[in-house]
Amino acid sequence: MIKALHHVQLSAPKGSEPLLRDFYAGVLGLREVPKPAALAQRGGAWFRGEGVEIHLGIEEDFRPARKAHPAFLVDDLDAYAARLPGAVPDDLLPGFRRIYVSDPVGNRIELLQVV
Repeated sequence: MIKALHHVQLSAPKGSEPLLRDFYAGVLGLREVPKPAALAQRGGAWFRGEGVEIHLGIEEDFRPARKAHPAFLVDDLDAYAARLPGAVPDDLLPGFRRIYVSDPVGNRIELLQVV
């Protein structure tokens, strides 16, 4: 029986780790966690927050996820919207306010708040 979601994996192009750190840690406020040594040599970066873990893996033939996306539940959507120029609001999910943004490599990210 499934107990919980451990992490979500997204892809990124080679050399994008500084951009990923700026966005996932600097803008979204997740903390970077060290990858195990055997996996660190592959590049990428892992980030964690309260009940959330996202792994960014390097992919040679990288194509951003433009439809599939992680959705992060937040307490203050307006604060994130202010830090994310170009965020697209969406009110189509009953009971939630939400915005969509792209991370620095083009992956779709959803932030939502319960109303």
